[in-house]
Amino acid sequence: MTNKVGVSGYKIIFVELDDSDLPTPSHEAQQERKVAIFDLLEKNYFKLINSEKLEPYEGPYKLSIAIKDQRLIIKILSVKDCLLREMFLSLSPLRQILRDYMEICSSYYNAVKRLAPSQIETIDMGRRSIHDEGGRILIKRLDGKVELDMETSRRIFTLITALYLEK
Repeated sequence: MTNKVGVSGYKIIFVELDDSDLPTPSHEAQQERKVAIFDLLEKNYFKLINSEKLEPYEGPYKLSIAIKDQRLIIKILSVKDCLLREMFLSLSPLRQILRDYMEICSSYYNAVKRLAPSQIETIDMGRRSIHDEGGRILIKRLDGKVELDMETSRRIFTLITALYLEK
């Protein structure tokens, strides 16, 4: 997909991670969330695909992301907080990639403390590859509902990972 960042109002301007059913995140987890949200809001392309049932709306958008009852819940809202679409997606297609990503991130953080840069780079390449796969799966899961570029998908995957970690 071509990079369409900055096209009209097709962008996310606010993100809420609904963690009301999860344990309180650590200070480090809170900081990682803030950075991930900042990165997403800084540069993204996100377009709701309207159906006959929806009023046409061309953004910008607000997102609320939650994990409840083994489901990923994504709410898409207008700038006036009107609910445009609510999606309930099974976590099953993402579960293994989430586990793999968390495992390799743990290996990466441990490697940074004790391994040579060349070894760290190898682990980081694996981490990025798994992250890309998570982004691709998310694009497929949202197909027909939302159009987004790979960078936006990867950043949303990062936020999903942050919620999944605390589950």
